[in-house]
Amino acid sequence: MHALGVDFAAGGATMVVVDGDGRVVARPAGRTGRRSRRGGGTVDAVGVAVGVDHEPDFAFGFEGLAAGAPLEPHMCDPGAAAVVAEAWTGAARCARHAVCLLLGERVLAGILIDGRPLAGAHGMAGAAAWIALNPVERQDYRKFGSLAAEVSDMGIARRLSWRVQAGDHSSVLERAGGLDSITAQHVYDGARAGDGVSISVVRDTGKYIGMAVATLVATLDPEVVVLGGMLEGAGDLILEPARQECARRLPHRLAESLRIEISPLGNSAIAIGAARLAMLARQ
Repeated sequence: MHALGVDFAAGGATMVVVDGDGRVVARPAGRTGRRSRRGGGTVDAVGVAVGVDHEPDFAFGFEGLAAGAPLEPHMCDPGAAAVVAEAWTGAARCARHAVCLLLGERVLAGILIDGRPLAGAHGMAGAAAWIALNPVERQDYRKFGSLAAEVSDMGIARRLSWRVQAGDHSSVLERAGGLDSITAQHVYDGARAGDGVSISVVRDTGKYIGMAVATLVATLDPEVVVLGGMLEGAGDLILEPARQECARRLPHRLAESLRIEISPLGNSAIAIGAARLAMLARQ
């Protein structure tokens, strides 16, 4: 069996075709869901992951996906798709209890309990962007969620910008060409180049992520927490500080049995998981 997985987000769509063993055999361009042949096989199922926050974008994209398609798409939550992908062919392979925390433009989580993704009473069990980190009242906390305001790509760039505006000198400002042009990647590159403000912002990012992971672990007691999204390219800076902060905030028994890993699936995790869930729905 081959399945097409589609991850709709604010920036567009990521599409993959996977086989029954979880191998990515194609990365289609554009938005088409028509049954097609590749390497002698057919696309037998279509899985579509779209978050609640992106329904307007999804409505447009889905029309393009479904036009003329003989297959009924299987709809799923992005967090659920991500954790299913990790348990199928990623860093949580074969785990029965796992959490996938995705960080980048989006901040969200997928939760696997006894082999099944947890949706929650309102389908929002993976709303990790809203994990509370401290009692401070801030407008961006109320708008984006506490965790997202600190560790999303935009949040990381904004924290360095605030430091520069407060009078700290950072070489990132010159590299970026202006405060409004600073990105999270600029911050990571600055930290690797020895920029003190960037190092401080990255260190705090690791702490925030570790705090969030500790909260999830204390609540759910998973075997493994997989960190995905932007950490594919920043794991060398973030992973160990996050592990240390998490361990510091958990009882020894939980901390010593926990694995925290970087996803090997990169930005394809949600699309791969959507394809897997579509396959399972057809069995």
